[in-house]
Amino acid sequence: MKEIMEFDKAKILEIVRKQLAIDMNCDPDDFINDGIVFCEAKLNEGRRMFDRQSPFLEIATMGRGIVVSADSEILAKVKPLLENKTREDVFVAPFIFGHTIYYVPNLGRLKKLPLPSGFSYYIKEGKEIHDLYQFPGFENAIQYDKNHPRPDVIAVYAMYDNEIVAMAGASADSGLMWQIGIDVLPGFRKKGLAACLVSNLAIMIMERGVLPYYGTASSNIASQAVAYRSGFIPTWMCSYKNIFDGKAPYDNDIKIIF
Repeated sequence: MKEIMEFDKAKILEIVRKQLAIDMNCDPDDFINDGIVFCEAKLNEGRRMFDRQSPFLEIATMGRGIVVSADSEILAKVKPLLENKTREDVFVAPFIFGHTIYYVPNLGRLKKLPLPSGFSYYIKEGKEIHDLYQFPGFENAIQYDKNHPRPDVIAVYAMYDNEIVAMAGASADSGLMWQIGIDVLPGFRKKGLAACLVSNLAIMIMERGVLPYYGTASSNIASQAVAYRSGFIPTWMCSYKNIFDGKAPYDNDIKIIF
């Protein structure tokens, strides 16, 4: 637990701002100052290794400042539309769809929750996790790809009658932050498995000196509840995707008639 004591609220928020600044090619203070900052997107070293939509546009806030990061040709078009808008209006812009809420540990609440009885529990790390790829159904927890740019680093799972029924996994999204994902088979939900596995995994990650985080769609109330019960707190929100590549969900099949 020694490394966990090195984390406090200020340190956690500093790490988040630093990571987002790398990802979005802005200054960490842009997230704590008021107003909107527009910046040209770049593939900076140390970024979280997500696939980037092309053209790229992402909008993020930690509650105060708003950062709009985009490819140069997109930035020139959206800046005049957004620069005088409120935060709420920015996030309902017609050229973005979907929002993701991200959580980090609330140190006042995070603890290793007791694991429910009646199950057996296991931990795998590094290449050991590849053994789990033969078991489908845990796509939120593990990558199922030995060569993934965000490799699986730790997985904790519960078994019942020789079947894996729940799994939480962490991917090394960057050197600063590892993301936690969780899957519980339908017949074993509402037994406390999700929050217990997530909280225990979060502490394991922090013991390694890395900040764990958890992301979920703004509409996924069940997943948000898991984050809360696990001892996490919402910390930033970002847009999910944009419409500029012609792949928005309703582009080809909706007509609005007034």
